[in-house]
Amino acid sequence: MKNIRNFCVIAHIDHGKSTLSDRLLEFTKTISERDMQDQALDDMDLERERGITIKSHAIQMYYDHTDGETYTFNLIDTPGHVDFSYEVSRSIAACEGALLLVDASQGIQAQTISNLYLAIEHDLEIIPILNKVDMDSAMIEEVSEQIMDLIGVDPDDIILASGKTGRGVPEIMAAIVDRIPPPKGNTEAPLQALIFDSVFNSFRGVIAYFRILNGTMRKNDKVRFVNTGKEYQADEVGVLRMKQEPKDALSAGNVGYIITGIKESKEIKVGDTITLAANPCAEAIKGFEDVKPMVFAGIFPLDNDDFEDLRDSLEKLQLNDASLVFEPESSAALGFGFRCGFLGMLHLEIVQERLFREFDQDVITTVPNVSYNLYNKKNEKFIIRTPTEYPDPTLIDYVEEPFITAQIITKPEYIGAIMTLCLEKRGVLDKQSYLTTDRVELIFHLPLAEIVFDFYDRLKSLSRGYASFDYQPLDYRQSDLVKMDIKLNGENVDALSALVHRDKAEAFGRKICKKLKDLLPRQQFVIAIQAAVGAKIIARETISAMRKDVTAKCYGGDITRKRKLLEKQKEGKKRMRQFGKIEVPQKAFLDVLKLD
Repeated sequence: MKNIRNFCVIAHIDHGKSTLSDRLLEFTKTISERDMQDQALDDMDLERERGITIKSHAIQMYYDHTDGETYTFNLIDTPGHVDFSYEVSRSIAACEGALLLVDASQGIQAQTISNLYLAIEHDLEIIPILNKVDMDSAMIEEVSEQIMDLIGVDPDDIILASGKTGRGVPEIMAAIVDRIPPPKGNTEAPLQALIFDSVFNSFRGVIAYFRILNGTMRKNDKVRFVNTGKEYQADEVGVLRMKQEPKDALSAGNVGYIITGIKESKEIKVGDTITLAANPCAEAIKGFEDVKPMVFAGIFPLDNDDFEDLRDSLEKLQLNDASLVFEPESSAALGFGFRCGFLGMLHLEIVQERLFREFDQDVITTVPNVSYNLYNKKNEKFIIRTPTEYPDPTLIDYVEEPFITAQIITKPEYIGAIMTLCLEKRGVLDKQSYLTTDRVELIFHLPLAEIVFDFYDRLKSLSRGYASFDYQPLDYRQSDLVKMDIKLNGENVDALSALVHRDKAEAFGRKICKKLKDLLPRQQFVIAIQAAVGAKIIARETISAMRKDVTAKCYGGDITRKRKLLEKQKEGKKRMRQFGKIEVPQKAFLDVLKLD
């Protein structure tokens, strides 16, 4: 066990984690030159296209150190985006050390700090690495000072590296052996293994990835999953190389996978403990806390017959993405579907894309919103997740909405624009501090509902990409919320209702009415599109009727002939409007619900 090192790579998005992991794989010859490609560990098409890591990836490497010993490295490459921080927390729980990457041209960013605190909480040994030092814009001395201020290390402890050219890789390898402690554990104790990830394979069933803390797991052992209480036979255990490599036994300190032939995705939970049925451990390992979804949206199949298929797809996706939560719901416009909880807008987008690519599911996603606490006059509390659950305003005492603490790190010249944006989003400035002469940290308290839509994109464009953003849930605060209905010729369209702050209702209503006017097909009669709060109409657009030119045959003659024909047409249109039903086409729903 003294020759095992378990570590993860943590950093802000786009600081070069996956590229550096590629160099480590090359250096240890884990992957042959012929099979080498960029982002070697990212196995999803989506990750390559976007150049981001969505899933944590574990892999085992062997390294021959200068002391003549061969060491086993278990590396976990983690995502950098704030929406996937849950993946990072699980990876950190399975490691003793972390490589903290900082981009030499961008300096320390918000996500770097939050991931660092996460690693320090778990007592991990941190190895600071200054990446991309070969770039012309690299600010090696300034960023080294930022790292020294942040974690209090000596300048000699910071490794200068370049994921692109491979500079600094031998030093990183030596530092992993010298600085990261070997795992602790007793191979003779009862088996205790922590599940930190799982994937679904259509031939083998559910494959769980685990880290053994104590004991030994052998092939054909009868194992028990502590939280679910289910027992299975270990058909195959092994280690994670570029492909899964079966082994006869794995002991304490190791990271590996187990295949038990489980077909039901509900039977394996990430964070569960595996032990032996014959000699169980005294207590389960303290797993991860349950994930708290921040954004809720409805996901509905295009065809209602696909409801069960969608359920299966979501369950399989949940195995691979433990931060996805869902429950069934029905909608007047869209039929049966699921109410899903996501960690953010990028997470929502990725789940939607993965459902289409991996499970061939065409889905409609409704306008994302957050959950509110509602108190009625009897002081009973209800949780409201959709506008349809919102009761009559006369029964409501008050409503609370979730707030977050947003940490924004930027350059001083963008402070004004960022403050304006945050105040426009009903934010309150909590703290402002200078990390260095050209890095400012702003801490705001913001309503979560305001950052769900376009906050991140606008922040990036205002600061020309220099601002980084991270957030944590804070608390619930009382708020003046109203339910806004959309009416077509006086009829409410349930699927387009929204819960908005009273001050923002008019602007939001106008936006939706305008969008609907462009999207709805014209009919033979006039269509009035209205946004209403209670009985008060706050915005309106009109789609004029398509009409036949009934006066075309009158060339010359008395004006009364034309007028008579037009009056007759007008009467017909009026009658048509009374009986005419407006079908909102699926495409219009999709486009409105994808509101920019």
